[in-house]
Amino acid sequence: MASSLSGQRIGGRYEIEELVGTGGMSSVYRARDTVLERPVALKVLHEHFSTDPEYVERFRREARAIARLNHPNIVTVIDRGEFEDRQFIVFEHVVGETLKDVVAREGPLPVPQALGLTQQVARGLAFAHENGVVHRDVKPQNVLLDENGTAKVTDFGIARSIAPDDSLTETGTLLGSSDYIAPEQASSQRVDERSDQYSLGALLYELLTGEVPYTGDGFMAVAMKHMRDPVPSVRARRPNVPPEVDEIVRRAMAKRPEDRYPSMAALMSAIDSALTEGAGGARTEVLPSLEPGPRPPAGPAQRPRRRGRRRSRVPLLLALLVLVAGAVAVGLLMRDGGGLGGGGGTTNVHLAAVSDYDPFGDRTEHPQDVPAATDGDPSTYWTTETYQSFSKPGVGIVLDAGRSVELSQLTVTSDTPGFTAKIQGSNNQTGGFVDVSNEETVEARTTFDLAGGKYRYYLVWITDPHGRAHVNEARAGQ
Repeated sequence: MASSLSGQRIGGRYEIEELVGTGGMSSVYRARDTVLERPVALKVLHEHFSTDPEYVERFRREARAIARLNHPNIVTVIDRGEFEDRQFIVFEHVVGETLKDVVAREGPLPVPQALGLTQQVARGLAFAHENGVVHRDVKPQNVLLDENGTAKVTDFGIARSIAPDDSLTETGTLLGSSDYIAPEQASSQRVDERSDQYSLGALLYELLTGEVPYTGDGFMAVAMKHMRDPVPSVRARRPNVPPEVDEIVRRAMAKRPEDRYPSMAALMSAIDSALTEGAGGARTEVLPSLEPGPRPPAGPAQRPRRRGRRRSRVPLLLALLVLVAGAVAVGLLMRDGGGLGGGGGTTNVHLAAVSDYDPFGDRTEHPQDVPAATDGDPSTYWTTETYQSFSKPGVGIVLDAGRSVELSQLTVTSDTPGFTAKIQGSNNQTGGFVDVSNEETVEARTTFDLAGGKYRYYLVWITDPHGRAHVNEARAGQ
């Protein structure tokens, strides 16, 4: 029945080309908008639901709900209408695949990539919550990943208003996907923003492990595990995942809503912290452990004061004098132009991303995203194009040190590890770059050792993006 619409024009302008998916309530087609000459996605309610007022109203409500959700991480609604008594919604056409497809093909994702994708989904959901909408069916199948690596939440088919007077699909009706369903939703209780948070935690668990949190024979068996079983440990299945990332999943999937993060914004803040600390990258040893270590022996302040013995303060005063003298020496050295800026030590020079660099291509490579590489926010990034094959010497992003300076190190963080790059230097922003580092495979956090003179401009020169490369942050001397 679903395929019978192929080749038809509905709404006077949408020419259906191909069935791309079907679900319990509707089918999705790729279509062409003959008025604006662009591809679109068309979601059509199944014919046997068209006479059911509740399903028709739920479908209309989806269109109304998403129509006011204009956000980069939510699929945009373009139009809605009715064709031969069947409801349809028109969406932007996203060229890409679902997160479920990505996990099926690649298995567990690198930790920074899993966190970065979850962060994008969280942004979209937070925006929906701010506008009074709970999704209620968050799962990898309902997240599209476009060609630029942007995650977009779709399928608000069972979304509901947060308003307490929204009685449609109230308690007693069990909806959602059992692999990701929140306990309160599985028990037909009222849901809120924290229910989406639980499902997002289950989604993150799958991105990290390649498996859903619980399995069982049928919908109810799995739903009961969400209600009763302990939250599974990510580290039990993948020991190299940092403890703080495991804690994010554990708290987001807490059985009681009040034990979860107080908001999606709080969850995003926890993910930001994990990304900032370099979670899951090549240098996980810098991550602080959440497990308490042995207590140190009690110091003098913790022991009972004993009369008759006074500890001499002379060593302490001498130590303070040494520290002050050292600080004065460093200040004089910096005033005279030595030390921290110029001679082999770690530098504290601030780098500002100023331009993309694509001399062997079309001379433009996402210039609008350039500032994100040094904005201090590890969840934002400058990105290359998506390359099916890469035949040019390289492409990159130019960083400005503000003056000619000899850097000893440059650190790049990325949520798309696996691409190769090196650092080049020049005193001309538009050319003349020479190698100042070896070529490295960039991981979640990679530090390049630099040597080769003083330069004002430093280029992160990507020699093979392996499809697409992100530079989330670039910093000197870290």
